[in-house]
Amino acid sequence: MPLIYIIAGEQSGDILGARLMRAIIAKCPDATFAGIGGSAMQRQGLTSLFPMRELALMGLLEVLPKLRQLRVRLRQTTDDISERRPDAVVTIDSPGFTLRVLRAIAPLGLKRAHYVAPQVWAWREKRVRHYPGLWDSLLCLLPFEPAFFARHGLCGVFVGHPVLESDADLGDGPAFRARHGIAPDALVLTVMPGSRRTEVSRLLPILGETLRLLPPGIVPVVPLAGPVAEAVRAGTADWPVEPILVIDEADKFGAYAASNAALTKSGTSTLELALAAVPMVVTYRVNPITAWIVRRSVKVTFASLLNLLAGRQVVPELLQEDCIPAKLAAVLRGLLTAPGGGAEQVAAYRPVLETLRPATGTPSEAAADAVLALLDRSKPCDDKQSLER
Repeated sequence: MPLIYIIAGEQSGDILGARLMRAIIAKCPDATFAGIGGSAMQRQGLTSLFPMRELALMGLLEVLPKLRQLRVRLRQTTDDISERRPDAVVTIDSPGFTLRVLRAIAPLGLKRAHYVAPQVWAWREKRVRHYPGLWDSLLCLLPFEPAFFARHGLCGVFVGHPVLESDADLGDGPAFRARHGIAPDALVLTVMPGSRRTEVSRLLPILGETLRLLPPGIVPVVPLAGPVAEAVRAGTADWPVEPILVIDEADKFGAYAASNAALTKSGTSTLELALAAVPMVVTYRVNPITAWIVRRSVKVTFASLLNLLAGRQVVPELLQEDCIPAKLAAVLRGLLTAPGGGAEQVAAYRPVLETLRPATGTPSEAAADAVLALLDRSKPCDDKQSLER
């Protein structure tokens, strides 16, 4: 009965972890799991070592006040791994925490995989020099990542992007409108402020004021991410138009299908919306000091994965200083009210999404194959990195 220790640090990682667990069980029914995760992983049978929400932090100034607590959780995690001696450790995204775990457990000689490659190809490429010896396999979501890491002598395996198995394109728009009393001809705007407390607190006032500047009659819908659900409820209470708050994933996908446009923070949500063929505006704002640090190191032209994969601006990006209500509302009015306002966007989505498919099977199955290969003490690629401990 192989024991696989999985660590997720935020909601997107929790979903990845749950799908990975299901795929592993389908291929290896006697596998067991331990680690850190949220509600999705817990529904697959994981008992989380501590609440995952304690790790859902972002930005230098947001992390600094929590450093002492994070050190305690890091020590607790490494002690638990040392005691359990799992057959493999899989860390998912959240590199500020998970890569520290991988380094701390290196002397144990355990098989280690990191799921979701650190985006050092986008900024702070020099960090790559710290990675040799951290993992036996790096599971990459984007097709260009294995080649990037290979140039640095690191093993990377493209497993495909999990958005392709999210069912985001299977929502029932008319049923959603009927369920929430929305007229068939009403304009619906999906608003996605994020899944981290820091980003939600910064974006919600801006998004609410943007709604005030849009034509009357638009129905806003806000999908709630578990870790920040209450914060979003409180932060939308004073919006000029009361939004429809949705919790259930099927209801979220119904909202996508019913939407005429979306206003979303950058991240995986843009790929979900693209899969559902929703025109969108991408926005984001971080602490000014964090933004200054990022801008000094950024190496890519776009923040949105859609634009990055397409190599051109498919969706408009209004970031940092441009993340203001007047600019957001101006672009949204074009998508919502101009004839065929988002048609060009939607037409560009499909070829971009096709680049995210693995060679065979689903992304979760490809990831499970890579993890199970470690249990056989074989490697899924020619790993040139040093694994000396």
